[in-house]
Amino acid sequence: VFVNPAALTIIFMGTCASIMNSFTSNELKNTGKLFKIIFSSGENASHAKIKIINTVVELAMEARKEGLLSLEAKGENLEDPFMRKGIKMLVDGADPDYMLDVLSLEIEAMEERHAMGASIFSSAGAYAPTLGVLGAVFGLIAAMGHIDDTEMMSHAIAAAFIATILGIFTGYVLWNPFASKLKIKSKHEVSEKKMVIEGILSIQKGEPPMMVKDKLMALLSAEEQKMMAAESNDGKDKE
Repeated sequence: VFVNPAALTIIFMGTCASIMNSFTSNELKNTGKLFKIIFSSGENASHAKIKIINTVVELAMEARKEGLLSLEAKGENLEDPFMRKGIKMLVDGADPDYMLDVLSLEIEAMEERHAMGASIFSSAGAYAPTLGVLGAVFGLIAAMGHIDDTEMMSHAIAAAFIATILGIFTGYVLWNPFASKLKIKSKHEVSEKKMVIEGILSIQKGEPPMMVKDKLMALLSAEEQKMMAAESNDGKDKE
């Protein structure tokens, strides 16, 4: 009974039309990638932070032993392009303030891109329930047009309520939660990149690896600190 072509058309086609009228084609071209981000599990945020700390501490130890120039080869092999860029500037002898400005601007630009992606789904979440009401009105109008035919009138009334249900369901169970998920993932990524900046600047200052580790661990939650301590103990046991 919920598979009603008229209700589905009003809600889904109406939502798509509203979004296409609200955003430019350039802003909508990466929508497919956004769905991929939403449904991909990706690396656990806590594990990602711990991995960053371990990498930064390893680089700090290398810089302590061999000097900053020795990080050039290691920097080129880093998976994270943001960290790779920071290490390259570090090796090139960039000023700390300049490095902070460049890397911070990159984070801001990333936040703007992420906010745009989330706003697409937030807008869909706002339009869908209203379109559900619109579908209900259309259904009731159709019902009044068949007031002499009980069977046709019942189908029209059913379509009216189904449109309302679909509008509310898609808005509050799909589109708004999708936007929230993108915002949460964006916050995690920003937090990780800020941790990278703090680590690189600490290396540039020549701080001892253990001090660098302690400073970055202060950015972790209590649970994440326990997790990192457990991983460190496991590593020692294996050795």
